Amino acid sequence: MLKLYTLFRSSAAYRVRIALNLKKLPYESIPKALAKGEHRTPEYLAVNPQGLVPAIETDDGLVLSQSLAIIEYLNELYPQPPLLPNSALERARVRSIALAIACDIHPLNNLRVLNYLRDRLGQDEADVNAWYRHWIVEGFTGLETELSRHSTARRFCHADALSIADVCLVPQVFNARRFKVDLTPFPTIAAISAHLEAMPEFAAARPEVQPDAV
Repeated sequence: MLKLYTLFRSSAAYRVRIALNLKKLPYESIPKALAKGEHRTPEYLAVNPQGLVPAIETDDGLVLSQSLAIIEYLNELYPQPPLLPNSALERARVRSIALAIACDIHPLNNLRVLNYLRDRLGQDEADVNAWYRHWIVEGFTGLETELSRHSTARRFCHADALSIADVCLVPQVFNARRFKVDLTPFPTIAAISAHLEAMPEFAAARPEVQPDAV
C-alpha cells in the first residue's frame, strides 16, 4: 500500500489525496503536523530531505515529493481516469493552469511564508490575512479569464474533461473561502469548483474529513 505523508490542511497534500481517490488507489495516511515541527525531524528528513508535505512512498521504498510530480507519476502508472488530454497543445494548456495555481498562487500563501511574515517581519494577523487575500485575488483574476476561454461548460477547467488542473483548483478555492475571499468576481472558478466538490473523490479528500483534522 502507498504511504502518503500529509497534513490535512496542506493544499499540496489535498491535491494528491484527490488524485489517489480518482485513481481508486488505497493508501496509508501518515500525518506530519507542521506546527509541531514534525516535518523537520531527522526521521522525516531521511524520507523527504525537502522537509515538506506531501511525499509518497511506494511498497518498494521509492519516495517522491512535490505534488504535481506525484500526480503525473500516478497518472502514468494508472492511466484511468486520465488526468491529461491526448494532444500536446491541450496537455500544455492543462499544465499551464495547474502551474499557475501550484507555482504562482499557492507558494505566496504557504504556511512558512505566512509564518515568516508574522515571526520575522512582525506583521500582525490582519496584515497577514490581507497578504493572503491579495495574492489569491491577483492569481484568480488571470485564472478566471483562462478558464472562461478553455472550459466548455464550467464543469472542468479545460474542455469538458477531468484533469490535473481540476485537482489543483479545488484546494485553492478551499483556501480562498477559508480566508473569506469574495468569489463573486470569479463566477467560472466558483462554478467549476462547485461541480468538482460534489464528486465523491473530491469530497473524500477535503481537509475537515481527514484523520488528523483538528
